Amino acid sequence: MTIERITLTHVRVPLVEPFRISNGSVSEKDGIIIGVTSGGLTGYGEASPMSGGFYSDDTPESVWAMLVAELVPALLGMGDVSIDSANHMLDARSRSPFASAGIETALWDIESQKNGRPLYAELGAVRRPVESGLAVGIYPAIPDLLAAIERFMVEGYKRLKIKIQPGWDVEPLTHVRRVFGDIPLMVDANCAYSRNDIGHLKRLDEFGMMMIEQPLHKDDLEGHAALQAAMATPICLDESANNCATVREAIRMKSCKIVNIKIQRVGGLQHAKAMHDLCADAGIPVWAGTMPELGIGGIQTAHLAMLPNFLYPTDVESSQRWFTGDIIRPLIEVRSGMIEIAEGLGNCHLVDAAAMQPFKVQEMVFPCL
Repeated sequence: MTIERITLTHVRVPLVEPFRISNGSVSEKDGIIIGVTSGGLTGYGEASPMSGGFYSDDTPESVWAMLVAELVPALLGMGDVSIDSANHMLDARSRSPFASAGIETALWDIESQKNGRPLYAELGAVRRPVESGLAVGIYPAIPDLLAAIERFMVEGYKRLKIKIQPGWDVEPLTHVRRVFGDIPLMVDANCAYSRNDIGHLKRLDEFGMMMIEQPLHKDDLEGHAALQAAMATPICLDESANNCATVREAIRMKSCKIVNIKIQRVGGLQHAKAMHDLCADAGIPVWAGTMPELGIGGIQTAHLAMLPNFLYPTDVESSQRWFTGDIIRPLIEVRSGMIEIAEGLGNCHLVDAAAMQPFKVQEMVFPCL
């Protein structure tokens, strides 16, 4: 394809409630919406880092600067562009997987539209409803946590994930099991523990959980292997799973039994699909995580989650669960715990320019060089 125009739109959407994990709290969601126009079609992607380096070193400001100064001019200067050639350029030049993902997923949207297919079909998946799981953060007190779970579970989510950290693990899990019984349950530590905590973490086996997500530092594959050998509960890698080489090594070391694949973390759909295929070949089930993204990133994650080795509910939730407004139509909805993607081509859910306007921080349009 020959790219005619690229539009970058930085939006900031207030959250329904502040979201707290082990390393911080946020009350707004920033996203950089990337519109790529070619041959009369426009594809949309989302570069979606949290403010303040919440999950990573990338911030909305650093990703915007990289897109404006380097990646968008490089893409426009390529002439004939394919998804493969764009990934080759991004792998060589980008220092931000978020920026790469925003560009690369927009190209997938165009390619799917051009081929007359929805995105999931372009990825090689078969349409199916996608199971959705509820994720809740860390709350000031146990009653607040239980009230939040009760409030959101009315949509019928297929599993519950709570965030944990040292001092906030055994007690909240005890109360969640008491109130919500045998609901499919998992926890996410966001690297909050160390190898010194292995003895304590073994106590979490008593709660009969689906998995414990990223308990140790992202670079500590050896520690995760030691923890997995000591625990019955499956270890799931998240922050560690940022490229196929690392995941291959983690599988070799038996550092995990499950992998969380995030489009933003790995730099786009092509890398996400490659990680899915690698894990499938190794017999390691995966699930599709979020940061969370706004509607574009969320719906693209739901498309990805239709691939066959995604065996656990995704973190994609309804638009109104997280955000006071969203930028796509129709909104993402969870009904009886399931997401049904709209009929259509590409992303299938369209960007709503009017809905985006109140949240706009800045915008730049780049014509072809």
